[in-house]
Amino acid sequence: MPEVAAAAQTAASMDKNLLVAITMGFGALVPAFSIGWMGSKAMEAIGRNPEAANRIQTPMVLAVAFTEAIAIYSLVVALIIKFV
Repeated sequence: MPEVAAAAQTAASMDKNLLVAITMGFGALVPAFSIGWMGSKAMEAIGRNPEAANRIQTPMVLAVAFTEAIAIYSLVVALIIKFV
């Protein structure tokens, strides 16, 4: 009977690790895509109107910082899943 309990615990641990991997993968992929898209659009805007570079850069940097915060939230959720 102890073998069954050990197998069930191993399966639960594997499920938890898979969930952590999916959480971190999705939580890193989406913000990375968003940051790339924002940078691309900002470069397009600066290319069209170079005089507005300072007015474009400041909101873009703020948006990138908030997007990075989403990736950090994903890390926190993954750690909670892993250790709870």
